[in-house]
Amino acid sequence: MSGADRVGAAARQFAIDGELLRAEPFGSGHINDTYRVTFARGGAAASYVLQRINRGIFKKPEALMENVQRVTAHLAAQVADEPDRARRALTLIETRDGRGWHVDEEGGYWRVFNFIPGARSYDAVESTAQAFEAARAFGRFQQMLASLPAPRLHETIPGFHNTPKRLTALLEAIAADKAGRARLAQPEIDFALARAPMTSVLLAAHLPERVTHNDTKLNNVLLDDATGEGICVMDLDTTMPGLGLNDFGDMVRTMTSPAAEDERDLANVGLQPEMFEAVVRGYLSTAGGFLSKDETALLAFAGKLITFETGIRFLADYLNGDSYLKVHREGQNLDRCRTQFKLVKSIERQEEDMQRLVERLTA
Repeated sequence: MSGADRVGAAARQFAIDGELLRAEPFGSGHINDTYRVTFARGGAAASYVLQRINRGIFKKPEALMENVQRVTAHLAAQVADEPDRARRALTLIETRDGRGWHVDEEGGYWRVFNFIPGARSYDAVESTAQAFEAARAFGRFQQMLASLPAPRLHETIPGFHNTPKRLTALLEAIAADKAGRARLAQPEIDFALARAPMTSVLLAAHLPERVTHNDTKLNNVLLDDATGEGICVMDLDTTMPGLGLNDFGDMVRTMTSPAAEDERDLANVGLQPEMFEAVVRGYLSTAGGFLSKDETALLAFAGKLITFETGIRFLADYLNGDSYLKVHREGQNLDRCRTQFKLVKSIERQEEDMQRLVERLTA
């Protein structure tokens, strides 16, 4: 069966009326295979988002999907009284036999979500309003999931934001040098090793565990085309127990610099203070009510740490031969690493001002 036939066959397993018209690659994610599938229905066309879960990354896809089912159901209940509730939480479409996912003959795991019209995601921030709205949406996501009933969610990727563990993985990648690339990345290796001591700061602070998204990139929230409001958080695969500051730190990483994640011209990379202020204000507008003083005290630091952590993840994957994250050109993971490290440098130069801003806004 060809790849296109496999996608079509998977799409037809879900409880969607009508004839499948087309299936086309969709989005810019690094991990799963994502398609926009369109069905003819009642003289019109209806679109959905079909995904095949990356089994190389997510070793326990059924546990992952149990999380997704619980989270989407809880979020739907939280927005049930809002007029456009169908656009404010992802809806998981069941298979024809009533399951939340489909397993094909090759062991591939597939799921379908509703397609949310009139909204889109962005790979790079374009305005302070976007930064505010995206941060506000992610803060509300944490806020709504604070009331998720027991049991504890599964850890879909154990240690995902365990920065000391990420550093250990980098050290192992440097020592193994599987792809013979260490000589090409020596400045980046030196940069990472010089900052090793900061990797344990958040874990050592004994912050409260929360239900967190754990991948709060700007392109994981949909912004309304008409109003610019952040209406729906996407990509729930890493929603699990974690630190709220990890989510905030990734917002800083993806929303405060105008550059793309794999920008080659590093002159374009740098934290913009007005964007950082917008992220802080947006996040605190929804999450500020439940954050502890210890958490707010480390908001500025979290941006630096998670940017650094992401950089060492990209660097380790580059040294390992691009075995984890998708690449579309030679050296892309090294370019991603360099972009993160340049942003770390920019944060370091401005960290005192960032801290003073947070203190003023949380006083």
